[in-house]
Amino acid sequence: MMGGVSTSAEQHPAGAPLTLYLVKRLELVVRALLDDALRPLGLTTLQYTALTVLEASGALSSAQLARRSFLRPQTMHEMVLALEKRGLIARTPKAGNKRVLLAGLTDAGRTLLADCAPAIAEVEHALLADLSPGQRATFREGLQHGVTALGALLRRSQQP
Repeated sequence: MMGGVSTSAEQHPAGAPLTLYLVKRLELVVRALLDDALRPLGLTTLQYTALTVLEASGALSSAQLARRSFLRPQTMHEMVLALEKRGLIARTPKAGNKRVLLAGLTDAGRTLLADCAPAIAEVEHALLADLSPGQRATFREGLQHGVTALGALLRRSQQP
């Protein structure tokens, strides 16, 4: 290992796909399954993600919501308008800065998220079903470590 960066050979066996490739493939499969599960409820995976971010964080500006949902601000703006039109979120002026609108879940948005829970749980169960409780914990810890490590790298790369 040179300078704190391990080589590809040290990270995975010869001929095995890169970990990043496996993560991307997992993301694509999860996205396809969630799109299929959420379609009958009238949501896309990206819309569901935005609603769950609001559920966890409370009211946010479109820019904050875009960052936390890993979307471009323009894409999020369009999504916020669509979700607001459906009555799933409501926007209110921020105290102290009336030009900033904060999006928050409505009762209809909370109800829809609750309606999504069984379909989401089914996909989660399928992902983890064949793992022991210890393997599940290790898998989740590894994923969280990846999010934290690469999130920090991303933030450093975005600093002026």
